[in-house]
Amino acid sequence: MIRWRMGEVTRIRREWPGAVELDVAVPEGECRALAYPPLVGRPEPGDEVLLNTTALAMGLGTGGYAMVVAVPNRLPEDPTGPGHLVKARYTPLQATVLGADEQDSPYHELLREADSLDGMPVVVADLHSALAPILCGLYAARPGVRVAYVMLDGGALPAWFSMSCAKLREIGWLSGVVTVGQAFGGDVEAVTTHTGLLAARHVLEADVAIVTQGPGNLGTGTRWGFSGVSAGEAVNAAAVLRGRPVAALRVSEGDKRERHVGVSHHSLTAYGRVALAPAQVPVPELPGAFGERVRDQAEVLAVRHELVAVPVDGLREALSAAPVKLSTMGRGLEEDLAYFLTSAAAGRHVAGLLG
Repeated sequence: MIRWRMGEVTRIRREWPGAVELDVAVPEGECRALAYPPLVGRPEPGDEVLLNTTALAMGLGTGGYAMVVAVPNRLPEDPTGPGHLVKARYTPLQATVLGADEQDSPYHELLREADSLDGMPVVVADLHSALAPILCGLYAARPGVRVAYVMLDGGALPAWFSMSCAKLREIGWLSGVVTVGQAFGGDVEAVTTHTGLLAARHVLEADVAIVTQGPGNLGTGTRWGFSGVSAGEAVNAAAVLRGRPVAALRVSEGDKRERHVGVSHHSLTAYGRVALAPAQVPVPELPGAFGERVRDQAEVLAVRHELVAVPVDGLREALSAAPVKLSTMGRGLEEDLAYFLTSAAAGRHVAGLLG
């Protein structure tokens, strides 16, 4: 299940908040590794490190790092301060965090009685790669809006893995990241998607929340066996808390897999079968036969949801000016323009919902 290696750090490649990328010498040669200093301390050149090399051996794309499990000869100090939520529970790297909704939190009283999002729009998407283009569409129409990202635990568990999140926080495009379920490392920690949404609204004072899983996506090529089913559950959570759920479609013209061409089967299952509460579904007005295909496929969602046609004029320019690299499944803006336009259209639609 786990491939273990001991190695020696040879170089610090780069770092961003919560993460350090390294070169590490191992018996097979040299590999790229990732360490999370809040968990294991900050490795330095010359340090011996214990690695989990499973992702490298499997050839994973998003997770193609050896992961630093420990710096055995230079352990970090014991944590201090409050925090009783345990995440990554009962794994060797279980960690305690201070949950916004736990009793020791300064926000406990606020969240103990909180029961409504006060109509806050909640944009739900399947993939983490939709986050930046949604923001591009939103900010092109409504600069200055406060947006919180609620990160589900279907992909990466540490929010620190996402370089785009770090950059979006730095430039003010995100007012904060809320990590829920087993995910951790956000500006705010919460137990469930429900308390995460409430924290986005009442702790971070967001005008809009965007909900996706973290980087990475688990799929088996079956109708139900993919981590993005959580998108349908997030629609339900937003609705029961009296938010305004907006279901962003996953659309692709560049994917080689037929099940993801046009409207992905992930969207059709998550929103058509899992989401029991109605949502607004922005449908991009893409040109030509492909646009017709997308509109036809989306029609099956009209049984429960409200389909909203959204023009895409000007969105390509907004996406080209994105402050972070746009990539989905290894494809950039030009390789899968339809994917990014569809996500940006969801952001444009949400801008129109704000008073």
